[in-house]
Amino acid sequence: MEITRELPAGRPGPAEHFTGTVRLHEIAVPPAPSRLRIFRVHFAPGARTAWHTHPHGQVLHVTEGAGLVQRAGGPVEPIRPGDTVWIAPGERHWHGAGPDSFMTHLATVEAAADGTTTEWAEPVGPHEYPGDE
Repeated sequence: MEITRELPAGRPGPAEHFTGTVRLHEIAVPPAPSRLRIFRVHFAPGARTAWHTHPHGQVLHVTEGAGLVQRAGGPVEPIRPGDTVWIAPGERHWHGAGPDSFMTHLATVEAAADGTTTEWAEPVGPHEYPGDE
């Protein structure tokens, strides 16, 4: 058993994968054979991910603020504290803060055998994000 009593230092979300100001905190990366990865992700107003997929899916659990999530071909959905979102393996999607609010969520993924957790694509385009004109 291992107990971590402090949140690890965060790092900025890379500009090639995020629009706006995003802070990533790696909460859990247990040793092999586990492939579990848990992150706390804080989005400033208007910040969001690029379109992406996960080989084994993803679970998001909103802890603070108000955000948005969308799967390809679906409507933009609001998410709030207490909401949990299951994103299926290979499902193309994006998520982030609303245009006028911060949002923090826990993101849980399982890494593929090669260690990858995410396949990144293009940024959310003009007029795909509410508030972008």
